[in-house]
Amino acid sequence: MQKRRDFIKNIAAGSVGMAIGSSAYAFSPKSYNRIIGANELLRVATIGVNSRGNGMGATFAKTKNVEVGTVCDVDSRAIPKAIQTIQKAGQKLTPTSQGDCRKVMEDKSIDAIYIATPDHWHAPLAIMGCQADKHVYVEKPVSHNPREGELAIEAARKYNKVVQMGAQRRSAPVLTQGIQQLHQGIIGRVYLAKTWYTNNRKATVLKPAPVPEWLDYELWQGPAPRTAYQDNLIHYNWHWFWNWGTGEALNNGTHEVDVARWGLNVDYPTRVSSVGGRYEFKDDWQTPDTQIVIMDYPGRISLMWESRSSNGRKIEGQDRGIIFYGENGSLDTGGDSYKVYDMEGKLVKEVKSVMEEDEMQGRNLASPSLGMDSLHVADFADAIRNNRRPNCDVETGYKSVVAMQLGNIAWRVGRDLNIDPKTGHIIGDKEAQKLWSREYAKGWEPKV
Repeated sequence: MQKRRDFIKNIAAGSVGMAIGSSAYAFSPKSYNRIIGANELLRVATIGVNSRGNGMGATFAKTKNVEVGTVCDVDSRAIPKAIQTIQKAGQKLTPTSQGDCRKVMEDKSIDAIYIATPDHWHAPLAIMGCQADKHVYVEKPVSHNPREGELAIEAARKYNKVVQMGAQRRSAPVLTQGIQQLHQGIIGRVYLAKTWYTNNRKATVLKPAPVPEWLDYELWQGPAPRTAYQDNLIHYNWHWFWNWGTGEALNNGTHEVDVARWGLNVDYPTRVSSVGGRYEFKDDWQTPDTQIVIMDYPGRISLMWESRSSNGRKIEGQDRGIIFYGENGSLDTGGDSYKVYDMEGKLVKEVKSVMEEDEMQGRNLASPSLGMDSLHVADFADAIRNNRRPNCDVETGYKSVVAMQLGNIAWRVGRDLNIDPKTGHIIGDKEAQKLWSREYAKGWEPKV
């Protein structure tokens, strides 16, 4: 455990000598000081600080020359807890607090925003951030629907801002090496990636209730069409309702599918299909708890994602993972490590993470891997200081997100979708094309 703690401490200080993600930027004490603007303080506002956002506040606070200047949430109870977490992480300055994200945009002292809100806020906030001259770190998925993702890319390019999606494995050094090995042919031509996620989620029943005094429900809804408040929706079960969430496919599947698409070296699919349903319980969920999404890509390549939200039996001994299949064998990965097998299933190579004993905690809502979080935040800060694309640039993240959004659309219309592999757009299906975007509350339509 001590080696793991030392490693994470060094990452937070920005002084570990290793290649980080696709940028292959080598961090060391001397090279770090040569970065243009490396010693300039980067002030970040964290928006949405329950659970994931709370933990990431500490990660930002521990990163060299990064300071959390503001903590923002519509839940007034979350703010003092988040400030306490940041202070425990060692930040001397007490962040200011804010209940309205729009006022954060007006604060010229804030250089970047971190977004861990519900999905329906991700792209609108990212766009607002770019327009307010702020860089953006947005948790997956980058958007609630495909059109929003396109707008987020447009905003990042128009305003020349770094927009990083929270796909931390893009900054994992050992996994990056494994992906490079795939691209160099370690198992021959790779033609299939199988990915999965499992959990033991319980039934969700919503009940009408008065809005709690601690919650700004109007602002929580933000861009989404208005509905009456219901108990048991906030702060997590909104994931299973289309008005705000995107189901398990985007809640967790995005992570594995992003790595799979990276390893397969593909962009947009040609066909997407999905089967499944709400099988385990009869309750208020709108999204499936059991789902299989299959994406066919140009070049005789397929990507499969399997989800069992309410049956936690592991696959290959892991609650979530990825297997690449090639002409000469297979490669497995669950986090920042990988194993290579021959055609008979014999292990021929294993490379473990440098983050010893920091195994992926696939069902941890706050942080599946603290080490990878630190690496990804360090990459975000370095991308800003060097005016470059981050390891999971908004466009890279979008290509993975839209694949799963297409899977959800296929499931909702009940048939396969034909896709333009150049753009990712749906071909010849008007009903499915209507789900490319969404309706918005009046005055909340995202614009670039």
